[in-house]
Amino acid sequence: GFSPHAMIAPHDITGLVLAGGRGSRMGGVDKGLQPFHGTPLARHALHRLQPQVGAVLLSANRNAKDYAVWGAPVLADGMADFAGPLAGFLAGLQHCSTGWLLTVPCDTPLFPADLAQRLAQAAQAAGTPLAIAAAPESDTATGATVLRRQPVFCLLRTTLQADLAGFLEGGGRKIGAWLARHPCAVAAFDRPGDDPQAFANANTLAELQALEHARSA
Repeated sequence: GFSPHAMIAPHDITGLVLAGGRGSRMGGVDKGLQPFHGTPLARHALHRLQPQVGAVLLSANRNAKDYAVWGAPVLADGMADFAGPLAGFLAGLQHCSTGWLLTVPCDTPLFPADLAQRLAQAAQAAGTPLAIAAAPESDTATGATVLRRQPVFCLLRTTLQADLAGFLEGGGRKIGAWLARHPCAVAAFDRPGDDPQAFANANTLAELQALEHARSA
């Protein structure tokens, strides 16, 4: 039947790998260039994202030459103070020629192979300009399993560019505060068969090594 919300096809989506962070918990190293199974994290993320979308971009504030060799356009986020992922979102929106942008951080190497598809389905079903991922996690205090939002895994309409620019110009930095201004769908990655480590991120080199070992077993 006819759906009021047009299907979002892969070629309507530009994927953006966010590699612009300070890497402060890794001793200030450029996180995107740290190896995961011998491949720099940001390149690994590009490879995982590419089959899911029509085009890919990379957001990085340092070592642009190192990133550029992989063939994806490298965007600096234009904000000198490491303004966080939203500054990367804005750079992606400014350079994106499709109707939708899908963001992924470079430090979460096992993100789902069907991320784009499921976020697109969630946005379509809800008719929202935004969709984010959520995944089960054990609550450290109670041991109960809770669905934790993963807002940096975000599918957003490119029409949000002016709104996001205004938010950042006004001093806004927190991703949750910006998302709260708009209707946002949530795609839960809690089906049987979903990788429980899909959203495990490596903030430290030790966490990165642990993820490598978890996947080489």
